[in-house]
Amino acid sequence: MKFIHYLESTSGVGILGLISFGIFFLFFIAMLTWVFRTDKRKIDEISRIPLDKEDL
Repeated sequence: MKFIHYLESTSGVGILGLISFGIFFLFFIAMLTWVFRTDKRKIDEISRIPLDKEDL
């Protein structure tokens, strides 16, 4: 049996798909907003964390 048959026999798949897409979309927009509003110096500081050898 193919996977699509399981989806067709499950009730409420349409709303579940819509809810999951909505959650993904909101998360994507929130991350995009955070990236553009964050100070570039802070992003540079965060990007250097793996290379800092002071904490060893």
